[in-house]
Amino acid sequence: MFQPIRRLRLLVYNVLQNDEHDTLFSRYVDYFLILLIMTNVAAVIAESVDQWYYPYQDYFTWFENFSIVVFSIEYLLRLWSIAEAEPEHTTWRQRWDWIRSPSALIDLIAIAPAFLNFFVSIDLRFLRILRLFRILKLTRYFASLRILLVVISKEKGSFQAVLFILIIMIVTASSGIYLVENHAQPEEFESIPKAMWWAVVTLTTVGYGDVIPVTTAGKVLGAVITILGVGLAALPAGILATGLANELEQRRDELEQHFREQLVEGDFDLVQNQMMIDRIRRELGLDKEQAQDIVLQVLREQELERREKEVRKKNFCPNCGEPLD
Repeated sequence: MFQPIRRLRLLVYNVLQNDEHDTLFSRYVDYFLILLIMTNVAAVIAESVDQWYYPYQDYFTWFENFSIVVFSIEYLLRLWSIAEAEPEHTTWRQRWDWIRSPSALIDLIAIAPAFLNFFVSIDLRFLRILRLFRILKLTRYFASLRILLVVISKEKGSFQAVLFILIIMIVTASSGIYLVENHAQPEEFESIPKAMWWAVVTLTTVGYGDVIPVTTAGKVLGAVITILGVGLAALPAGILATGLANELEQRRDELEQHFREQLVEGDFDLVQNQMMIDRIRRELGLDKEQAQDIVLQVLREQELERREKEVRKKNFCPNCGEPLD
């Protein structure tokens, strides 16, 4: 490949893909894309109001076309430049792996509905709703959202178990309420599938009150299901909270270990290495206060170890190593 094209591709990769590359230009590009995504979401919401949409329909159409062009160019540039992530590997393999990655799939979902409309006739109102998926592109720019997705991915087995339990509870509850309430309320509990609506709103502790049991057995069953629903609703929240705490603790340990390695290799200056600290803590999704606390803790421990070594040297003979009287 010609060197100018290679340098251009590397520049595009650093600006769009490389988290370690932090320049004023790359920040402005990120700010522009974040603003465009949020404006797109606001436009979709505004288009649902007929009093706003029809008088300014041309402006909405122009903005949508502009957004599609920008997001399409962004997608193609990311696909083209991803080859610089690991130059020693084959280009086609890296691009194929990137296309299948979650972030690339989100980018594709953000622009696919607009191009799909050229080949398949789609209700424009439905197409408008699909554009709301562009808000998912924000996960690339916010560390907290990336951490949340990592936790969900790691705990997917636990969430699958909770979902399986929920399905079992819904089927059991709807079957039970159908047996005890069918004769008393044949219209409301006409069948087990129809009774599933009551089971869902009861297990999730929403309880709209549109369908309620009237028999004694039905009320007892409803009370039991409601109590079980409280505990069942708390399971996903507990799994997510525990997963977030474990993930943050793991990232703190990684940051602390990295700083310890830096201290072992040579002198570590908190002021001179501030840019490195900011880069690492952004990669791990930690805020500035957390990173500074970890750095100060490591430096204090390092200073304490240094003082202990000096004390040991004073109390032992430097030649034979025997303790001094």
